[in-house]
Amino acid sequence: MARPYGRKIRQQVKELLNTPDRQTVLDRLAQIPDNQLKGALFSHFYSLDALIRFRSVTAMGHLGGRMADNHMETARDLMRRLMWNLNDESGGIGWGSAEAMGEMMSRHPGLAAEFDSILFSFLDPEANYIDNPRLQQGILWGIGTYAGTACDRISDDRAAVISPFLTDKDPVKRAYAVRALTCAGRLNPELMSGHLKNDDTQIVLYTGWHFKTMRVRDLVCAVTPGQ
Repeated sequence: MARPYGRKIRQQVKELLNTPDRQTVLDRLAQIPDNQLKGALFSHFYSLDALIRFRSVTAMGHLGGRMADNHMETARDLMRRLMWNLNDESGGIGWGSAEAMGEMMSRHPGLAAEFDSILFSFLDPEANYIDNPRLQQGILWGIGTYAGTACDRISDDRAAVISPFLTDKDPVKRAYAVRALTCAGRLNPELMSGHLKNDDTQIVLYTGWHFKTMRVRDLVCAVTPGQ
């Protein structure tokens, strides 16, 4: 039987991403050839359905980790493509790319050792700073996901590029900054500003496969490593 390609494989992946049981989905996605799965997941980074977008990021993280286990250079190529998508010269907007970088690094320490400094550099005004507010949300989310598995790699300097977003006017960025620093063990509730302690703004947080509505101030206690 001929393998499905193009639109058919994208539809198959979309149907799987709509399935509520995470492990079942990841197991079934792993049966699709890597290159076909990679292309389909990239297409779903631009889905109008926010849950599909985030789940495709999760799936890309698992795919990247698996690639790194089997052939490191293919995983490097995938990481470089994600980085290129975030570059102005790419001609597009890298929705989902920073999030996927964080997911991949959380799955494979070898990738993290090579690429984590680049993800942090996207928030550093002295480095590769990205000023697009939507992309900043994704960078903070990606860092938070990675930090939950590598808190020992979140140095003072790295925490310092996250901290300014604790007072950002965008509640999503505030929430993602709280999540990132909490996952890294770098946010002391006793030293939080009164603004954050009383921040009742609600945001919808993706927790690994589902969405959960939370207040910004509740994230300090509610976030656990890996979310």
